[in-house]
Amino acid sequence: MGLAIALLTVSDTRSLADDPSGDALQARLEAAGHALVERRIVPDDRYRIRAEVSRWIADPAVQVVISSGGTGLTGRDGTPEAVAPLLDKTIEGFGELFRVLSFETIGTSSLQSRCLAGVANGTVIFVLPGSLDAVETAWDRLIRAQLDATTRPCNLVALLPRLLEDGYRAGGRS
Repeated sequence: MGLAIALLTVSDTRSLADDPSGDALQARLEAAGHALVERRIVPDDRYRIRAEVSRWIADPAVQVVISSGGTGLTGRDGTPEAVAPLLDKTIEGFGELFRVLSFETIGTSSLQSRCLAGVANGTVIFVLPGSLDAVETAWDRLIRAQLDATTRPCNLVALLPRLLEDGYRAGGRS
């Protein structure tokens, strides 16, 4: 069974007609049997990013959100700052593993990656750098397997039904 995934590209210059990283993610998630719920592009503005991701977190039909872009160190890069406050829990291992894998191809430049992952209101969220190499590495070597229910010994798919257990909802416990 595939998951319902929303894709967000953060860029001041890209459009849906010119978004190779978004195209690569869409092709990969569909090839893996997942459904693209929605795909959007927003400028490098933390409040627009936060609004879009928040909308998907609040939508029970969206199980996974993947963003690309805005994870660097320049003044305009604010995706981690936009998304981090929305997370109920972070998945620290994602960023750590991504940087190890990136080191294989880009060397010490990998330390500049501020990618992250976490969970918010039962939705799994991945925040990726915007380069084509970065999204391919993240999907092919980390995300794809964790969104596959057959991955052992564990995967994120198996956890989805339990993310909201004990009555947890956004804003606290009920």
